[in-house]
Amino acid sequence: MSAAEAPARGKDRTVRGSRRRSRELALQALYQWLLNGDDADALCVQAAEKKDYARAEKAYLELLAHGVIERAAELHAALQPFLDRPAQQLSPIEHALLLLGAYELMHALDVPYRVAINEAVELAKAYGGTDGHKYVNGVLDKLASQVRPAEARRA
Repeated sequence: MSAAEAPARGKDRTVRGSRRRSRELALQALYQWLLNGDDADALCVQAAEKKDYARAEKAYLELLAHGVIERAAELHAALQPFLDRPAQQLSPIEHALLLLGAYELMHALDVPYRVAINEAVELAKAYGGTDGHKYVNGVLDKLASQVRPAEARRA
């Protein structure tokens, strides 16, 4: 690796980390939205007060929070065929993660589908119930095969 490549690779790792932090803050915001119905702008302001906010990719956090909330009906409709119960009966963490993952699969096409699923699964392991990550993985995998069939077939 040349000296010119080293900073770029380090920068890539920082971007990935900041997107991960953005997803984590978006999960927290969506959890609050599901419980209290707060609007996306207020949730983003609250996220900005958290200590990890400085490490987040702020524009991506706002895109996720606004995108999921604005497209919630569309995301629920896309997810429901793969759920074993109504989304409102899911734990708020699993519910928020499925919405977040569905949004990335359907609207953040620059994110590879495996990354979108893996990030949701990792957050489910960190914040969800014992086997919640398995449920999130299964639902998002089925959704990916429907909304990104060419990409899923190549895998």
